[in-house]
Amino acid sequence: MDGRFTRIRLENWKNFASAEVPLSQRVFLVGPNASGKSNFLDALRFLRDLASDGGGFQEAVRRRGGVSSIRCYAARRHPEVKVSVQVGTDEDPGAWSYEIHFSQDNNQRAEIKKECVKRGGESLLERPEDKDKKDPERLRQTHLEQLYANEKFRELADFFRVLRYYHIVPHLVRDRDRARGKRQDPFGGDFLEQIARTPEKTRNSRLRRIGEALRVAVPQLKELRLDHDARGLPHLKAKYMHWRAQGAWQTEEQFSDGTLRLMGLLWAVLSGSGPLLLEEPELSLHSEVVRYIPAMLSRIQRRYRSQIIISTHSADLLGDPGIGVDEVLLLTPEKEGTQVAVASSLKDLQPLLGGEFRLSEFVIPRTRPKNVNQLALFEG
Repeated sequence: MDGRFTRIRLENWKNFASAEVPLSQRVFLVGPNASGKSNFLDALRFLRDLASDGGGFQEAVRRRGGVSSIRCYAARRHPEVKVSVQVGTDEDPGAWSYEIHFSQDNNQRAEIKKECVKRGGESLLERPEDKDKKDPERLRQTHLEQLYANEKFRELADFFRVLRYYHIVPHLVRDRDRARGKRQDPFGGDFLEQIARTPEKTRNSRLRRIGEALRVAVPQLKELRLDHDARGLPHLKAKYMHWRAQGAWQTEEQFSDGTLRLMGLLWAVLSGSGPLLLEEPELSLHSEVVRYIPAMLSRIQRRYRSQIIISTHSADLLGDPGIGVDEVLLLTPEKEGTQVAVASSLKDLQPLLGGEFRLSEFVIPRTRPKNVNQLALFEG
């Protein structure tokens, strides 16, 4: 399916009592710690889990600790959790829409209150249906996850299914037991296995391109490849040139955290054309490397036409002059839940438009905790 998420609306979803914003081809989520950046991304991951093999509604809710853990703390009179998205293009932003409302029964079992699908404004699904009313157990599953039920909108289900989320944790990549019971782990538990499962021609092409990019940040690196040890476990091996004439080979166990995270980021952006969610890609990376991440992602997007949604705290990353004010979503915690706004809609930004200023100079101070200077007084 050509297109992207063009709008999202959340009600009673974790930090968000009520939030609705448009989504551009590239989105930067910015906000204080615990404002809900990860939870915003998780709403999209929830849709992926609904449609994925081995997922479905009950499993998606269970992974998040049940309805009580999902429901916003500020929810009082309205017990239902609501997630609604539009999928389309700049020319037709509302080509598809999907909406799900859910809560739990007296036995704390998740149940669907509403499920709707529209294409081009035409309703393809409206639940609960008559069959649902006669047999309420049907409301334990979405039609999105059922092949026999989603024929008219399987294209949308497939779009949700190919969404990718990456937040590589280096020590999980290095762990010898990383692959035990894990598959497509977004935190890197089976990162090397994901590379090994990729067809050889595609894998070698990606590793070659990643190696070329890594040499910019790590000049000593001359070659990158995948090998297997005596137990059959895959390992990334890199050849570093130094005082030895032939250089020396290292595996991921010797790689720095920054090198592993940059490898994970590069692999993620090369490994598909569906929406890509990235959490704080600046972690462990030199500020001079971070500065060029937005430009790199922009070039890749032009080639693969993929939507990329990024959470970040980095002034270096947001200092890229190519980032538009309509690409930044600012999350602001309030007593009644986190508010979300597109930066271009903020009134105090308007006088700055057209002048020479960095967006980070406007956005980052708004994410700074109040009285943060008091941390210096901590004595232990």
